[in-house]
Amino acid sequence: MNTPHANNALTRRHWLSYSAALLSTPFAAIANPPQRLGTQLRIVIPANPGGGWDQTGRALGTALTSSGTVDKVVYENIGGKGGTIGLAEYTKRYGSDPNCLLIGGMVMVGALALNKNSAALQQVQPLARLTSDYLVVAVPTDSALANPKALAKAMRENLPALTIAGGSAGGVDHMYAGMLARLAKANAEQLQYKPFAGGNDVLQALLQKQVQVGISGYSEFREALQAGKLRALGVSSRRAMFGIASMRDQGLDAEMSNWRAVFTGKNLPAERAQQLLAAIDHASNQDSWKQALVSNNWNSSWQTGKALHEFLEVETSTAQLMTYLLKLKS
Repeated sequence: MNTPHANNALTRRHWLSYSAALLSTPFAAIANPPQRLGTQLRIVIPANPGGGWDQTGRALGTALTSSGTVDKVVYENIGGKGGTIGLAEYTKRYGSDPNCLLIGGMVMVGALALNKNSAALQQVQPLARLTSDYLVVAVPTDSALANPKALAKAMRENLPALTIAGGSAGGVDHMYAGMLARLAKANAEQLQYKPFAGGNDVLQALLQKQVQVGISGYSEFREALQAGKLRALGVSSRRAMFGIASMRDQGLDAEMSNWRAVFTGKNLPAERAQQLLAAIDHASNQDSWKQALVSNNWNSSWQTGKALHEFLEVETSTAQLMTYLLKLKS
């Protein structure tokens, strides 16, 4: 794909550049607490415990209970294949359940694109985009890869010899690995990507030196980085974050953001969906949620309604484009 059109498609505009134009005004401020949702709410997390979706779902549940809109939240982890297994199970078992939410995000959109099943996302209805964060590229402390340029050189010279760990196949980590390979002018088809169901698994693979490079959110690498067990090569933001220089500022113009959202069953009446959204909006103003944003280094990126639907359409098209251009394989 070396045609001019393909090269134009690989501008940062297509690499998930989250512009202000995609952000909508938060759901109308609620002067009084919203209507109670009931005694118990279930949050389905389509990933294993410990990763970003799990952290998001549990932080949301804590905020919902502390806000008083529900007495108890139960969590159900259904990991595997970038959230697609959890999505299918949720659709089958909870598509009409008025007391059940689903966590999802860009990883799921990418995994669906990889499996040519993007239409499956239409089986749930999005309520709100909650957060976004950036990816950290990390290596074991004693790695010979000193910086992004050294990584690019290693990719260009022998990409098959370099195993990269990240989240599920087709997800944002996988896309970013492919993006780095392409920017390094390596053959992206030779990318050796090892997918894991959760960020903690990526961390362990790095610490045990089963892989040479890992890609994940900062919150999942933070403790190991601070303890000196890992070394960050760069972050996928436009400028330095978390005390880590951006890949872009170090010569690899590789900018990408991850996002997470909350969904509900497609068959829920509009009135119930609005009640759930009002409760989530109220929860997002709780101290516990604000603290979760700070402690996990998440950016609040609230978006709802028509703007969110349009955003998901763009993300789905972008994931399909990148899967094709990078020749990503499951």
